[in-house]
Amino acid sequence: MQIKILVVDDSASDRLIIRNMLSDYCVLTACDGVEAMRMLEEHDGINLIVLDLKMPNMDGFQVLEALDGDKRFSKVRTIILTNYDEPENEIRGLKSGAVDFVRKPIQMHTLRVRIDVHAALLRAQQALEQQLAQQTLSFDMIFDQAPIGIAISHCCGPDNSEDIIVRVNHAYEQIIGRTKEEIVDLGWMRITHPDDVEEDMENLRRLRSGEVKVYSMDKRYIRPDGSVVWVHTVVAPLVSPDNQQYGHICLVQDITGRKSMEEALNESERSKFVLLSNLPGLAYRCNYDRDWTMQYVSQGCLDLTGYPPESLLNNRDISFNEVISPEYRETLWDEWNRILTKKQPFKFEYEIITAAGEKKWVLEMGQGIYN
Repeated sequence: MQIKILVVDDSASDRLIIRNMLSDYCVLTACDGVEAMRMLEEHDGINLIVLDLKMPNMDGFQVLEALDGDKRFSKVRTIILTNYDEPENEIRGLKSGAVDFVRKPIQMHTLRVRIDVHAALLRAQQALEQQLAQQTLSFDMIFDQAPIGIAISHCCGPDNSEDIIVRVNHAYEQIIGRTKEEIVDLGWMRITHPDDVEEDMENLRRLRSGEVKVYSMDKRYIRPDGSVVWVHTVVAPLVSPDNQQYGHICLVQDITGRKSMEEALNESERSKFVLLSNLPGLAYRCNYDRDWTMQYVSQGCLDLTGYPPESLLNNRDISFNEVISPEYRETLWDEWNRILTKKQPFKFEYEIITAAGEKKWVLEMGQGIYN
């Protein structure tokens, strides 16, 4: 099954980066919701949409509403791109039909893992549908040979409120570190880390009640030797041809290595934050544009310029170019151009204008970040 992905983002650079990362998939792109809907009309077989919520003309929520209102797109899965400080948008997006989310700034490895999981889920679900409808062996082949862990559970008990694992594949056994018999005997709750059970149960409740169509989460399993394995799991309902819910399909991918890397990165970022916060003067990281659009600004910004750091981030209240005294702006731009072309360290003295209107001489030292 060829997976066709539509990437919808108003940032041309983000679209290009994501498209290049997903070069082994069939990838289409759109710059806003209007173009996305046109692409859906013109291209059959789009399986997965990576959708930015904040776009001009037609935003991501409007696209989700349009998808929900058109039966032709009922099987299209949508992963939304959200910001770290907007959890309410994640909840709203999931309730509007999205199946997963990735927070900006995008960790490309995280996005890749989630797309691979959903692609595997699409293939497994298609295979299961084929088996139920045509009684072929295709599902068994994909199920047993899939490089991702798959477990199938059956609804039972009063009101189908209990899930009993009835089948797992070899990859699932390897990830959990237990045999099929052990997994079936113990059940998923007893092999899940105690700290993750409550969130998993709440997600399952929302899935059963119809609040969400699919849920995903990072969770931990406990192996027989007491060690912990981190997985990214996606759970979706299994529905029989007569529209009766049979149970659930759960896909898991081992992300223990990624989690270790994230922990190391977080510790590194924390150490850098402490260091930069205590440096005299101003430390920053910015885009290479005329406004010097700030991605990071240290706390020393307030003492040096009179502006709090958040005022300069993404040019919220003022750009750094406006802080530079006008007579140095063009010279500074030309000097950076010259230095970056030669990939040399930068060192330059110029004047800035503080929030109080005073002029200050500053010495700037830095270097470019290259691809």
